Amino acid sequence: MPSLKEKFAAKVPDMRDRVKRILKEHGETKISDVTISQAYGGMRGVKCMVTETSALDPNSGIRFRGYTIPELQEKLPRAAGGEEPLPEGLFHLLLTGELPTADEVAEITAAWRQEKELPGHVKACLDALPQDTHPMSQFSVGIVALQRDSIFVKRYREGMSKMDYWEPTFDDAMVLLGRLPLLAAYIYRRSYKNGEHLAGTADADWAGNLAGMLGIDRPQFQELMRLYMTIHADHEGGNVSAHTTHLVGSALSDVYLSLAAGMNGLAGPLHGLANQEVIRWILNMKQEIGGTPSKDQAADYVWKTLKEGRVVPGFGHGVLRVTDPRYMAQQKFADKHLPDDENYKIVRMLYEVVPNILLEQGKAKNPWPNVDAHSGCLLVHYGLVEYDFYTVLFGVSRAMGVLASLVWDRALGLPLERPKSVTTEWMEQQVSG
Repeated sequence: MPSLKEKFAAKVPDMRDRVKRILKEHGETKISDVTISQAYGGMRGVKCMVTETSALDPNSGIRFRGYTIPELQEKLPRAAGGEEPLPEGLFHLLLTGELPTADEVAEITAAWRQEKELPGHVKACLDALPQDTHPMSQFSVGIVALQRDSIFVKRYREGMSKMDYWEPTFDDAMVLLGRLPLLAAYIYRRSYKNGEHLAGTADADWAGNLAGMLGIDRPQFQELMRLYMTIHADHEGGNVSAHTTHLVGSALSDVYLSLAAGMNGLAGPLHGLANQEVIRWILNMKQEIGGTPSKDQAADYVWKTLKEGRVVPGFGHGVLRVTDPRYMAQQKFADKHLPDDENYKIVRMLYEVVPNILLEQGKAKNPWPNVDAHSGCLLVHYGLVEYDFYTVLFGVSRAMGVLASLVWDRALGLPLERPKSVTTEWMEQQVSG
């Protein structure tokens, strides 16, 4: 059986030829028009990047290499006795475009589980930070500290062909993905459990091992981590964490520096930090009301939030115009495993209440819930109540997608990203009579 690296290497020549042919024959073909509103509005919707790993359709949701989330739950290999897909299988799919066999998934699990412990200098670096440093700051610092071991940096200094840049990038990505659960668990136990660290489970899969190192060694939580790591892994290339990783990587920064930059973007309230804001908002509502809200009380609290000039966290999406399929995947999990959980019941109620209010308000292009609406209540149910840590879990998952894309960036020899900017004066000149 060829290794994952060998399978990837076999796909590179054909993909390079396809890209060269498109550029040669159709390089000047226009694929997007840009309005002034888009230029000032974050370039939303402008087609100016190529990302092979996933695509987001406004009306049908995310597809990973063409597969929907329900299809992945059906087709990707699972852990023994489990029902949720193994994230290792999704990484194989993102990298190669092919659904993996159980043996191919086991190969990736074995490769990632070779990383048994964080290097001592990384622990020392983290331990030098105040204990109350935000977990995402620690996560970024830890990734940069791991950069000392970059294979790409060593090979680049020695001199290598541009055609081979993808190989050490692949190797770095595999090592880093193996170490990210160790880093995340170290940060969690350091920040919230008095530095009482736990060893991994010898035979566990990647996500199952993370669950054990966090200290929640329950089969259902392992299943949740498998699902969570799968559905958060990729969301095409235009979101902040993916685009930032690609942008920094285009300077030939190694995967460590590139991913750290992407994680700094993920830490923003308008991106990955939203998942912790949802559960805070729900708990604040319960506290203010004095218990579990009725539909009318929830509606009043939603209106109060909006009238105060705030957003209702967990609702709306920059691209989607339907309920986020990732939300639906988590709802299916919750319906099965925690249907009577109080916070989950509130999440279900909000699904019935909030969209109508947002439509009535008339400002939301997408009033439906996104992936963040569910994440917090699921984690709280299993005892992970430290909300500031939630985005770190998001980051561990998102690394699979952005690093798979970065390996392809190097394989295809994509250049330094350098868009042209203009001034407001130039804009005014274009539209003046």
